[in-house]
Amino acid sequence: MALLLGIDTGGTYTDAVLIRDEAEVVASAKALTTRHDLAEGIGRAVGEVLAASGAAPEEITLAALSTTLATNALVEGHGGRAGLVYVGFAPRDLAAAGLAEALKGDAVVLLAGGHDHAGAEAAALDLPALERWLAGEGAAVSAYAVAAAFSTRNPAHEIAAAEAIRRATGRPVSCSHHLTAKLNGPKRALTALLNARLIGMIDHLIASAEARLAGLGVTAPLMVVRGDGALMSAAMARARPIETILSGPAASIVGARWLTREGDALVSDIGGTTTDIALLEGGRPRIDPEGARVGPYRTMVEAVAMRTTGLGGDSEVHVVSEGLEGGVTLGPRRILPVSLLAAEFPALVHETLDAQLRAPTRGEFDGRFLRAVGRDGAAAGAGLAPREAALLERLGPGAQPLGRVIRARVELGALGRLVGRGLVQVAGVTPSDAAHVLGRLDACDAAAAGKALALMARARTGAGEALAPDARALAAMIVDRLTEQTATALLEAAFAEEGDWPLPPADLARHPLTRRGLDGHRRLARLSAGLAVPVIGLGASAPSYYGAVGARLSTRMVLPEHAGVANAIGAVVGRIAMRRSGSVTAPAEGRFRVHLSAGPRDFTDPGTAIATLEQELRAEAEAAARASGAAGVTVQVTRDIRQVRAEGRDVFLEATVTAEATGRPRVAPG
Repeated sequence: MALLLGIDTGGTYTDAVLIRDEAEVVASAKALTTRHDLAEGIGRAVGEVLAASGAAPEEITLAALSTTLATNALVEGHGGRAGLVYVGFAPRDLAAAGLAEALKGDAVVLLAGGHDHAGAEAAALDLPALERWLAGEGAAVSAYAVAAAFSTRNPAHEIAAAEAIRRATGRPVSCSHHLTAKLNGPKRALTALLNARLIGMIDHLIASAEARLAGLGVTAPLMVVRGDGALMSAAMARARPIETILSGPAASIVGARWLTREGDALVSDIGGTTTDIALLEGGRPRIDPEGARVGPYRTMVEAVAMRTTGLGGDSEVHVVSEGLEGGVTLGPRRILPVSLLAAEFPALVHETLDAQLRAPTRGEFDGRFLRAVGRDGAAAGAGLAPREAALLERLGPGAQPLGRVIRARVELGALGRLVGRGLVQVAGVTPSDAAHVLGRLDACDAAAAGKALALMARARTGAGEALAPDARALAAMIVDRLTEQTATALLEAAFAEEGDWPLPPADLARHPLTRRGLDGHRRLARLSAGLAVPVIGLGASAPSYYGAVGARLSTRMVLPEHAGVANAIGAVVGRIAMRRSGSVTAPAEGRFRVHLSAGPRDFTDPGTAIATLEQELRAEAEAAARASGAAGVTVQVTRDIRQVRAEGRDVFLEATVTAEATGRPRVAPG
């Protein structure tokens, strides 16, 4: 019997789950994510799930990891220094696809070379110029990206440049034609550059995770989830880390399908920071046809079509003082729940909240705290301005009430920069605290949450009245607001998927007629609005909030038993899938050119050309799947042949062939 270990590193928690024979969840566990070293949280979660299950580490036959590391690194602008070798392009092409912004001052060289759309050499590759650059400006990087004009039609110059770089430096090289078979040189270059920037980071994570697992006695092979939900080997993830962007959300979609067996549904995964929404069609996640977007970058990586909104269980609660009634709104910033901070610093939190409750009036910073993080590293304060350094010193190594650290409003800007650098966390009222007050959660300190909400309830509306009569009333207001914002996000996603509307999806979801429809307007006119497909609610806090969301949208809400660890489940129940694509073009009358990995090859018959391409792509896809650890591989091929009717006959224009090889990961002997 196979015992499978799934691991997911989320923004707040790292989850681990054990599944037997792909049919039964044996045990699950959570540990706080350790952002300074993700492997620490992985080790704790795996240790806890082994203890909970009673299983021996050597029983595990396969381990798989989904991670937010690549996604977060691109969003936050982190990663190693990379050099770009741009072959056959003009300087103006650096401005396309956001490439110049993505370089952020990293070294780049434009070389003569490249090919034309038919795969013929446009100019000779200038290798001497490359060698001079590598000895000078291009030396101070950790990895390289190579992108040549029309390399997907003929990769010869990318291959030659990569070989020269490896000979001269011995460092990793990302070739754009390895990452996508599509045209659009600047976008391919951007994808290769981001991949190169992530190589060192993902390599370190995988090495650390494998070492932690080995230290626990787990020696099974490690797989990693790609952004399209499929699995790949750890070795392939090291070479192509860009393919792990949106790994976590993709794993949640796969987990949702496994847990519910639903075919068509919207999946809404609420975490601490964000809610991720995606579509299941026929039991498979819909893939973004334009390539994965992460932060400001639109890549050419195949990944699930995901809509992310800054709404989670740890979203900051803001008081709306405008208007006579007032109210609250949530997000998009994530803060530390007061209930969670109180679990770590109970005396400080309770003594502070009690003193603030005894005060006759509400203070500006009541119920808010600061917590220092990442102070163990010697470089934690490097590069700080004097005001930021003074704030960090005043805060000290633990936690403090916000009002004790901030002495003037001008210091709030410095605090924001410290939070942005990950050196300080803000703690305050969140939906998680509201759920504790209402008795829907009991993971942390509910009493501290009640005190913090009682302080916030004292805030005044535009009419001069208190925001809420007590903590429980405010908690209900916060949860109602989360319900409304979640329902709006789901409607917006549904409108965006359908696409054929006279207004943008965001406007439609918030349109007065839509809101009246949700309210079930029944006067002279009858209006209704909602969703026509079920919603699968995922995330540890989904059972606390999502029943009301389903009612608001008049749809079936599916809340699977193991919704809180769906990402970890999806990490290990997925399949390995390797796709290889290629094209046949017609550069001249009666000539049909197959664009192969070894270079173009001409035929006189289109059928023979397409069959030749299909045979090569089948072999490449199957070999890649087996190299990634797949067993029982099957290959499916699709053809897209474009022709036009001219002078009574069909004229061949171009054909695209895609081969997809799939299989389950090979498991270690149990």
